[in-house]
Amino acid sequence: MIAPAMTGTILFVIYPIIYLIYLSLYKFNLMNKAKSKFVGLDNFKQIFAREDFYKSLWNTCLYTVGVVVLTIVISLFVAVWLTKSSKFNSFIQAGIFTPHIISIVSIALVWLWMMEPSVGYLNYFLKMFGLPTSQWVQSSSSSLMSVIFVSVWHSIGYYTLIIVAAMRGIPSDIFEASSLDGAGKMRTLFNITMPMISPQLFFILVIMTIGSFKVFDTVRIMTGGGPNKSTSTLVYYIYEFRTTNIGFASATGVILMLAIGLLTIVYFRLLSNKVHYS
Repeated sequence: MIAPAMTGTILFVIYPIIYLIYLSLYKFNLMNKAKSKFVGLDNFKQIFAREDFYKSLWNTCLYTVGVVVLTIVISLFVAVWLTKSSKFNSFIQAGIFTPHIISIVSIALVWLWMMEPSVGYLNYFLKMFGLPTSQWVQSSSSSLMSVIFVSVWHSIGYYTLIIVAAMRGIPSDIFEASSLDGAGKMRTLFNITMPMISPQLFFILVIMTIGSFKVFDTVRIMTGGGPNKSTSTLVYYIYEFRTTNIGFASATGVILMLAIGLLTIVYFRLLSNKVHYS
Protein backbone atom coordinates (compact mmCIF):
# COMPACT_ATOMS: atom_id res chain seq x y z
CA MET A 1 0.00 0.00 0.00
CA ILE A 2 2.84 2.41 0.68
CA ALA A 3 4.94 1.23 -2.28
CA PRO A 4 3.94 4.12 -4.64
CA ALA A 5 4.79 6.76 -2.04
CA MET A 6 8.03 5.02 -1.06
CA THR A 7 9.03 4.66 -4.72
CA GLY A 8 8.63 8.39 -5.24
CA THR A 9 10.55 9.15 -2.05
CA ILE A 10 13.42 6.85 -3.03
CA LEU A 11 13.66 8.20 -6.58
CA PHE A 12 13.27 11.90 -5.85
CA VAL A 13 14.64 12.30 -2.30
CA ILE A 14 16.88 9.48 -1.10
CA TYR A 15 18.68 8.76 -4.40
CA PRO A 16 19.50 12.46 -5.11
CA ILE A 17 20.88 12.85 -1.57
CA ILE A 18 23.11 9.78 -1.96
CA TYR A 19 24.27 10.92 -5.40
CA LEU A 20 24.95 14.43 -4.07
CA ILE A 21 27.21 12.98 -1.37
CA TYR A 22 28.89 10.78 -3.99
CA LEU A 23 29.62 13.76 -6.27
CA SER A 24 30.98 15.79 -3.34
CA LEU A 25 33.83 13.29 -3.00
CA TYR A 26 34.95 13.62 -6.63
CA LYS A 27 36.54 16.17 -8.88
CA PHE A 28 33.80 15.65 -11.40
CA ASN A 29 34.26 16.28 -15.11
CA LEU A 30 30.85 17.12 -16.56
CA MET A 31 31.93 16.47 -20.17
CA ASN A 32 33.75 13.20 -19.57
CA LYS A 33 32.96 11.07 -16.53
CA ALA A 34 35.99 8.89 -17.25
CA LYS A 35 38.25 11.82 -16.31
CA SER A 36 36.53 12.33 -12.95
CA LYS A 37 38.70 11.38 -10.02
CA PHE A 38 38.12 10.63 -6.36
CA VAL A 39 39.43 13.42 -4.10
CA GLY A 40 37.86 12.47 -0.79
CA LEU A 41 37.28 15.45 1.49
CA ASP A 42 39.38 17.88 -0.58
CA ASN A 43 36.29 19.70 -1.84
CA PHE A 44 35.17 20.33 1.73
CA LYS A 45 38.65 21.55 2.70
CA GLN A 46 38.59 23.99 -0.21
CA ILE A 47 35.16 25.28 0.81
CA PHE A 48 36.17 26.03 4.39
CA ALA A 49 39.33 27.76 3.15
CA ARG A 50 37.44 30.26 0.98
CA GLU A 51 36.29 33.61 2.31
CA ASP A 52 33.44 33.88 -0.19
CA PHE A 53 31.83 30.78 1.33
CA TYR A 54 31.71 32.40 4.77
CA LYS A 55 30.34 35.56 3.17
CA SER A 56 27.54 33.58 1.54
CA LEU A 57 26.86 31.70 4.79
CA TRP A 58 26.66 34.97 6.72
CA ASN A 59 24.33 36.49 4.14
CA THR A 60 22.12 33.41 4.31
CA CYS A 61 21.91 33.61 8.10
CA LEU A 62 21.08 37.34 8.02
CA TYR A 63 18.46 36.77 5.35
CA THR A 64 16.90 33.88 7.28
CA VAL A 65 16.73 35.77 10.57
CA GLY A 66 15.32 38.88 8.91
CA VAL A 67 12.66 37.08 6.86
CA VAL A 68 11.56 34.66 9.58
CA VAL A 69 11.34 37.21 12.40
CA LEU A 70 9.68 39.96 10.38
CA THR A 71 7.22 37.64 8.65
CA ILE A 72 6.09 35.92 11.86
CA VAL A 73 5.74 39.16 13.82
CA ILE A 74 3.89 41.05 11.08
CA SER A 75 1.70 38.06 10.19
CA LEU A 76 0.76 37.59 13.84
CA PHE A 77 -0.37 41.18 14.34
CA VAL A 78 -2.19 41.29 11.00
CA ALA A 79 -3.93 38.02 11.94
CA VAL A 80 -5.06 39.54 15.25
CA TRP A 81 -6.59 42.40 13.28
CA LEU A 82 -8.34 40.03 10.83
CA THR A 83 -9.62 37.49 13.36
CA LYS A 84 -13.18 38.80 13.37
CA SER A 85 -15.27 37.59 10.43
CA SER A 86 -16.56 40.42 8.24
CA LYS A 87 -16.83 41.26 4.55
CA PHE A 88 -14.12 43.89 4.89
CA ASN A 89 -11.73 41.44 6.59
CA SER A 90 -12.47 38.83 3.92
CA PHE A 91 -11.56 41.38 1.25
CA ILE A 92 -8.30 42.24 3.07
CA GLN A 93 -7.42 38.54 3.45
CA ALA A 94 -7.89 37.98 -0.29
CA GLY A 95 -5.76 41.04 -1.02
CA ILE A 96 -2.81 40.11 1.17
CA PHE A 97 -2.91 36.49 -0.03
CA THR A 98 -2.73 37.49 -3.71
CA PRO A 99 1.10 37.97 -3.78
CA HIS A 100 1.55 34.36 -2.69
CA ILE A 101 -0.17 33.00 -5.81
CA ILE A 102 1.85 35.21 -8.16
CA SER A 103 5.20 34.01 -9.49
CA ILE A 104 8.07 35.27 -7.37
CA VAL A 105 9.92 36.06 -10.63
CA SER A 106 7.17 38.50 -11.64
CA ILE A 107 7.11 40.00 -8.15
CA ALA A 108 10.90 40.41 -8.07
CA LEU A 109 10.89 42.14 -11.46
CA VAL A 110 8.14 44.56 -10.41
CA TRP A 111 9.90 45.43 -7.15
CA LEU A 112 13.21 45.75 -8.99
CA TRP A 113 11.63 48.42 -11.19
CA MET A 114 10.03 50.16 -8.19
CA MET A 115 13.42 50.21 -6.44
CA GLU A 116 15.23 51.79 -9.37
CA PRO A 117 16.94 54.85 -7.76
CA SER A 118 16.16 57.44 -10.45
CA VAL A 119 12.69 56.53 -11.79
CA GLY A 120 11.34 54.04 -9.24
CA TYR A 121 8.20 54.77 -7.22
CA LEU A 122 9.80 54.08 -3.82
CA ASN A 123 12.30 56.93 -4.04
CA TYR A 124 9.59 59.13 -5.57
CA PHE A 125 7.40 58.68 -2.49
CA LEU A 126 10.36 59.17 -0.16
CA LYS A 127 11.13 62.49 -1.85
CA MET A 128 7.46 63.46 -1.64
CA PHE A 129 7.55 63.15 2.16
CA GLY A 130 10.95 64.80 2.48
CA LEU A 131 12.73 61.55 3.45
CA PRO A 132 16.21 60.48 2.28
CA THR A 133 16.22 58.22 -0.76
CA SER A 134 18.00 54.88 -1.05
CA GLN A 135 20.01 53.00 -3.66
CA TRP A 136 18.07 49.84 -2.71
CA VAL A 137 19.55 46.84 -4.56
CA GLN A 138 22.33 48.88 -6.18
CA SER A 139 24.17 49.47 -2.90
CA SER A 140 26.01 46.87 -0.83
CA SER A 141 24.66 48.40 2.38
CA SER A 142 20.98 48.14 1.44
CA SER A 143 20.76 45.32 -1.12
CA LEU A 144 20.24 42.46 1.31
CA MET A 145 17.61 44.40 3.27
CA SER A 146 15.82 45.13 -0.01
CA VAL A 147 15.69 41.42 -0.86
CA ILE A 148 14.44 40.66 2.66
CA PHE A 149 11.74 43.31 2.27
CA VAL A 150 10.43 41.75 -0.97
CA SER A 151 10.48 38.23 0.51
CA VAL A 152 8.56 39.34 3.60
CA TRP A 153 6.00 41.17 1.47
CA HIS A 154 5.52 38.02 -0.61
CA SER A 155 5.08 35.70 2.40
CA ILE A 156 2.94 37.68 4.83
CA GLY A 157 -0.44 36.83 3.27
CA TYR A 158 0.04 33.06 3.31
CA TYR A 159 1.21 32.81 6.89
CA THR A 160 -1.37 35.33 8.07
CA LEU A 161 -4.15 33.04 6.84
CA ILE A 162 -2.62 30.08 8.68
CA ILE A 163 -2.52 32.07 11.91
CA VAL A 164 -6.05 33.44 11.38
CA ALA A 165 -7.38 29.90 10.92
CA ALA A 166 -5.58 28.79 14.09
CA MET A 167 -6.90 31.72 16.13
CA ARG A 168 -10.47 31.12 15.00
CA GLY A 169 -10.16 27.57 16.30
CA ILE A 170 -9.55 28.77 19.86
CA PRO A 171 -12.73 28.34 22.00
CA SER A 172 -14.38 31.72 22.61
CA ASP A 173 -15.08 30.94 26.27
CA ILE A 174 -11.34 31.18 26.97
CA PHE A 175 -11.29 34.79 25.80
CA GLU A 176 -14.48 35.52 27.73
CA ALA A 177 -12.88 34.18 30.92
CA SER A 178 -9.75 36.28 30.37
CA SER A 179 -11.90 39.37 29.78
CA LEU A 180 -13.77 38.76 33.05
CA ASP A 181 -10.42 38.44 34.84
CA GLY A 182 -9.42 41.87 33.53
CA ALA A 183 -6.72 40.74 31.11
CA GLY A 184 -5.76 43.38 28.54
CA LYS A 185 -5.35 42.77 24.82
CA MET A 186 -1.56 42.38 24.90
CA ARG A 187 -1.65 40.06 27.91
CA THR A 188 -4.35 37.99 26.23
CA LEU A 189 -2.24 37.82 23.07
CA PHE A 190 0.95 36.67 24.78
CA ASN A 191 -0.50 34.52 27.58
CA ILE A 192 -3.47 32.91 25.84
CA THR A 193 -3.51 33.33 22.07
CA MET A 194 0.13 32.55 21.31
CA PRO A 195 0.32 29.45 23.54
CA MET A 196 -2.91 28.16 21.99
CA ILE A 197 -1.60 28.58 18.44
CA SER A 198 1.98 27.52 19.26
CA PRO A 199 1.79 24.36 17.05
CA GLN A 200 1.03 26.52 14.03
CA LEU A 201 3.71 29.07 14.96
CA PHE A 202 6.25 26.27 15.40
CA PHE A 203 5.30 24.85 11.99
CA ILE A 204 5.72 28.28 10.39
CA LEU A 205 9.08 28.79 12.11
CA VAL A 206 10.49 25.48 10.84
CA ILE A 207 9.10 25.76 7.31
CA MET A 208 10.19 29.38 6.91
CA THR A 209 13.69 28.67 8.20
CA ILE A 210 14.17 25.81 5.76
CA GLY A 211 12.76 27.86 2.88
CA SER A 212 14.85 30.93 3.72
CA PHE A 213 18.07 28.92 3.85
CA LYS A 214 17.30 27.72 0.32
CA VAL A 215 16.48 31.14 -1.14
CA PHE A 216 17.58 31.54 -4.74
CA ASP A 217 15.01 32.96 -7.13
CA THR A 218 14.64 36.39 -5.49
CA VAL A 219 18.41 36.83 -5.31
CA ARG A 220 18.94 35.62 -8.87
CA ILE A 221 16.36 37.99 -10.36
CA MET A 222 16.97 41.10 -8.25
CA THR A 223 20.70 41.23 -7.59
CA GLY A 224 22.54 38.26 -9.10
CA GLY A 225 24.37 37.92 -5.79
CA GLY A 226 25.74 41.47 -5.91
CA PRO A 227 26.77 44.10 -5.54
CA ASN A 228 30.14 42.91 -4.19
CA LYS A 229 28.62 39.56 -3.12
CA SER A 230 26.44 41.39 -0.58
CA THR A 231 23.42 39.21 -1.42
CA SER A 232 25.16 35.98 -2.39
CA THR A 233 23.48 33.12 -0.48
CA LEU A 234 24.52 29.48 -0.16
CA VAL A 235 22.20 28.24 -2.91
CA TYR A 236 23.34 31.01 -5.23
CA TYR A 237 26.93 30.14 -4.30
CA ILE A 238 26.21 26.56 -5.40
CA TYR A 239 24.61 27.86 -8.60
CA GLU A 240 27.77 29.76 -9.55
CA PHE A 241 29.78 26.50 -9.58
CA ARG A 242 27.11 24.39 -11.31
CA THR A 243 29.18 23.89 -14.48
CA THR A 244 32.78 24.69 -13.61
CA ASN A 245 33.16 22.46 -10.55
CA ILE A 246 30.34 20.00 -9.92
CA GLY A 247 32.15 18.27 -7.05
CA PHE A 248 32.74 21.57 -5.25
CA ALA A 249 29.10 22.63 -5.76
CA SER A 250 27.89 19.24 -4.50
CA ALA A 251 30.05 19.51 -1.39
CA THR A 252 28.53 22.93 -0.68
CA GLY A 253 25.11 21.34 -1.14
CA VAL A 254 25.98 18.69 1.44
CA ILE A 255 27.01 21.41 3.90
CA LEU A 256 23.74 23.25 3.27
CA MET A 257 21.76 20.07 3.84
CA LEU A 258 23.59 19.36 7.11
CA ALA A 259 23.14 22.97 8.29
CA ILE A 260 19.38 22.84 7.68
CA GLY A 261 19.11 19.43 9.34
CA LEU A 262 21.10 20.57 12.37
CA LEU A 263 19.05 23.74 12.71
CA THR A 264 15.80 21.76 12.50
CA ILE A 265 17.01 19.39 15.22
CA VAL A 266 17.91 22.36 17.43
CA TYR A 267 14.44 23.81 16.91
CA PHE A 268 12.78 20.57 17.98
CA ARG A 269 15.11 20.14 20.96
CA LEU A 270 14.68 23.67 22.30
CA LEU A 271 11.12 24.55 21.33
CA SER A 272 9.10 21.33 21.09
CA ASN A 273 8.43 21.31 24.86
CA LYS A 274 7.06 24.86 24.59
CA VAL A 275 4.46 23.86 22.02
CA HIS A 276 1.06 23.18 23.56
CA TYR A 277 -1.08 20.62 21.79
CA SER A 278 -4.71 20.47 22.85
